[in-house]
Amino acid sequence: MDAKKDWTVGELLGTSSGYWRSCALHAGVRLELFTILGDQRLDGGEIARLTKSDARGIGLLLNGLAAMGLIVKSADAYANTDFSRKFLDQSSGAYLGHIILHHHHLVDGWAQLDQAVRSGRPVEMRSYGEEKERESFLLGMFNLAMGQAPRLAAQLDLKGRKHLLDLGGGPGTYAIHFCLANPDLRATIFDRPTTEPFARQTATRFAVDGRIDFQAGDFNVDPIAGHYDAAWLSHILHSSGYEECERLVAKTVAALEPGGLIMIHEFILDDSLAAPLFPALFSLNMLINNPHGRSYAEGELRGMLAKAGVTDIRRLEFTGANDSGILCGVR
Repeated sequence: MDAKKDWTVGELLGTSSGYWRSCALHAGVRLELFTILGDQRLDGGEIARLTKSDARGIGLLLNGLAAMGLIVKSADAYANTDFSRKFLDQSSGAYLGHIILHHHHLVDGWAQLDQAVRSGRPVEMRSYGEEKERESFLLGMFNLAMGQAPRLAAQLDLKGRKHLLDLGGGPGTYAIHFCLANPDLRATIFDRPTTEPFARQTATRFAVDGRIDFQAGDFNVDPIAGHYDAAWLSHILHSSGYEECERLVAKTVAALEPGGLIMIHEFILDDSLAAPLFPALFSLNMLINNPHGRSYAEGELRGMLAKAGVTDIRRLEFTGANDSGILCGVR
């Protein structure tokens, strides 16, 4: 919603009850409802059987999802919309269910936002199992990155660059697509050891495993081994406080050769810190999950780069999902 727009009572109540919609979507994904439907039309009884659900319960959920426009109801049969078939069916290469499950895992924390605001600290949340939560997060990041990495790789000028550092790269989606777009480029992903299997599987899937290395460690603590002429920091600074971000940017710049390129991809606030909407709300998401993290303004990111000795700082002509942007500069 436009921050300058006058609210109506309907919009206020719609915002207050907005979690009904998200919880209905989460339930559909958790029940694998959209995957079960696939390209079929099934009646409510068959869907109840296949999802091992109560007939009344699944009927109400199906009708709710139909009202949301995610399912088509015809007589007593239900089918996916084209959109749901593409983004909510696990057999689709564009599946976004993992990030939706990650959002579901955050719901308990958001319900305690007032407590986090009072304490200034993260809240305790229900555990869905460490492996499940890690999988939904990493594969969710992969899903989101796949939606923009090919376009970004074609847009970024990495010509002549030989070795890219993907700091906190998770499954390595961006590094992989940068390598695909630049045949002479190799990349090193630096992330926690638990992410290495995902990164190696993804690199093998795209047939660039011979050009992708993995360095296991905690980039906030461990040294960055090797020398690079490009560095990519995508959605990692928001997990740290400002001073820690300054140290991490300086540490990354120190690993670059003279003339090396550093690129920071984040949800970027304007300098008021109160817009755009998604980065402002994302700061609250960090509050409930993280002791120091938040979204940063463009001016703050520029300050981090300048303090590390970076020159030619500029914002690229790129707007990603949820108002993400890229600042870059040269050592």
